Amino acid sequence: MRCAGRLVACAFSIIGITGGFAAAIADEARAPVFPAAFVDDYNGHLTQGGLVRLQVKSGVQLLLNDAPVAQIDGLAIIGFGRDAPLRQKLTFRAEAAPVGKGETIFISLKKRDYRLQYIDGLPPQMVTPPDDALPRIRAQGKQKRAARNMVSRLPWMAQGLRDGLSKTVDWPVIGRVTGVYGSQRFYNRQPRRPHYGIDIAAAKGTNIRVPLPGRVTLSEPDMYFEGGLIFIDHGLGLISVYMHLDSLFARAGDRVARGQIIGTVGSTGRSTGPHLDWRLYWRDQRLDPQLLAGTMPVPEVRSDASPRPRARPDIN
Repeated sequence: MRCAGRLVACAFSIIGITGGFAAAIADEARAPVFPAAFVDDYNGHLTQGGLVRLQVKSGVQLLLNDAPVAQIDGLAIIGFGRDAPLRQKLTFRAEAAPVGKGETIFISLKKRDYRLQYIDGLPPQMVTPPDDALPRIRAQGKQKRAARNMVSRLPWMAQGLRDGLSKTVDWPVIGRVTGVYGSQRFYNRQPRRPHYGIDIAAAKGTNIRVPLPGRVTLSEPDMYFEGGLIFIDHGLGLISVYMHLDSLFARAGDRVARGQIIGTVGSTGRSTGPHLDWRLYWRDQRLDPQLLAGTMPVPEVRSDASPRPRARPDIN
């Protein structure tokens, strides 16, 4: 994923949920030429669900679709949701230059095709929450929105973002991918909202490690949908989310390092088996974590290893 002055083609395999087969998605390498007068370096994925890291020159302001983009020492990131418009407007302005000095370009995103995923045989209460659960769901929704709305620009976050986003991001858990980003889900043949994360099946109690340094903004052991839940603010609006945890080792306000264990895999909340649901947000855009993490590493096989879990995907 590393490159100076262009985007890198990144290919990886995902698990086909409906048929159980593997398919490849390759990110296009055709990059716009970001104006050299304003941008020193960049890399990422110009696709729906993708993220791009830019290092802009001193005194340059960046706007995405006319909305200012936060920076730390010239570092900026922009992200695109599952169904983001394929035409995006980027404006560069030199703060010290006369009014009107700058440049606007339009970038084209690659359109994604998403899988259909059918999850049948679920108890009705797992598909449609009962009325008496709605007040709890609404209150927890406010907690999650507040945690997602962080746009921190703390200086110590800059190096972690530069190091992490300039290459492949670590997987928080090594296991079998049972649910992919963007898939349209049907529960008991009823259409529901798409899945916005990556489901990774792993044994209960497996350690979960932080892919990027950051600060915990939400840590709750018993959310209605997610069960054990942790939100981590990595800076500049990038938030990672970890769901269905069995144990939580980090509390709100904690600063966590890359590779630090924050909890363990479980099957809490609305879940059908032990797994981690890993999600990424940039501002209000839901991103595809697998674009940043690349190919799942092959797990080490030990003679005393327990059988691999046969988890079904969760139903969030």
